[in-house]
Amino acid sequence: MESRKRPHNGLTTTNGTGSNDGITEINEKRLIINPTFKYRQNRPTLCKPAPYSTDPEAIVEHEGCDYTQKITVEMAQNGTAPRKIRIYTDGIYDLFHQGHARQMMQAKNIFPNSEVYLIIGACNDELTHTMKGRTVMTDVERYEAIRHCRYVDEIIRDAPWKITDEFMTEHKIDFVAQDSTPYVSEDCDDIYKEIKEKGYFVATERTEGISTSGLVARLVKDYDMYVRRNLARGYSAKELNVSFLSEKKFRLQNKIDEIKHKGRKVKGDFIQKWEEKSNEFVRAFLMLFGRENLLEKIWDKSKGGIREVISLHPKNKKNGMICDNNGTDLQPPKKIQRTKHCSITSDEDDEELNLAQSGFPSITFTLPSNNFI
Repeated sequence: MESRKRPHNGLTTTNGTGSNDGITEINEKRLIINPTFKYRQNRPTLCKPAPYSTDPEAIVEHEGCDYTQKITVEMAQNGTAPRKIRIYTDGIYDLFHQGHARQMMQAKNIFPNSEVYLIIGACNDELTHTMKGRTVMTDVERYEAIRHCRYVDEIIRDAPWKITDEFMTEHKIDFVAQDSTPYVSEDCDDIYKEIKEKGYFVATERTEGISTSGLVARLVKDYDMYVRRNLARGYSAKELNVSFLSEKKFRLQNKIDEIKHKGRKVKGDFIQKWEEKSNEFVRAFLMLFGRENLLEKIWDKSKGGIREVISLHPKNKKNGMICDNNGTDLQPPKKIQRTKHCSITSDEDDEELNLAQSGFPSITFTLPSNNFI
């Protein structure tokens, strides 16, 4: 999380002495507060945005604070403070993200046994661009983002870069909550050094893996993709500060991607229709070859028809003899007799079977005896 001058992050909460009273469990995802502590009044910021320091309700809260009653860290930790503890934290809060919110959550719960009034200070655009650089969001947008965080009770616009005693007295600030890592500026090695020396500093910790600079790096890394995305959503090349040729290139890439998407859709529809047809085929196949054995019945019927065609009618059979249509017994065909033949082209006697329907061009002589003339 990036605050005013550096990424502020937080999962654990510590107080000025390094302890974390009231925190019963801390891990990477959650921070569990002491369940015995209850706020002494209903928090209006849970139902509406937090007020600016110049709004009437913030002024009433400010005037009702008896700043002559100085509150020490021990009083805040033990819950013996006679009034609300006013804690201040500042930052740029550009591209407001969960790291910012967790840092505010830590500051709000830094003293779980006492009631904390959390004040957030945000620098304006002029000071930010001079001291740190250009932001994505304007100062008004950043103020509005902070107002809608449930941990915030009040917002100070046009916050100073360096906190002074006069600023703390003006806003009746008891403690300043920030990351304990020193922040080096042009004229000093740590702009919170004086606050720490006076005992008004309470430390929070960073949320690793998230920062405004990291989010900007993602946009820069995938610059072409986000330009194409906004062009497709109706933004002009002028609004995106894109040249004429780059615009045409990006639009062509969008068109190619659109064609690819349509091709995949058509392919998907074809596969879906094919699956439907295949399911119909499978159902028909199962009906044909399933438990009813329809195919076997069809085969039996066709086999019976073939038998009737190639054979005589069953009523014409008589004691195993084949009869004609008039009932007359038909003799079975005679067996072929074995004969001897002599081949003109051979001097050897061969005893062969002379078939009546033989097509061999040979001449045979049937003899009554074995004497060959």
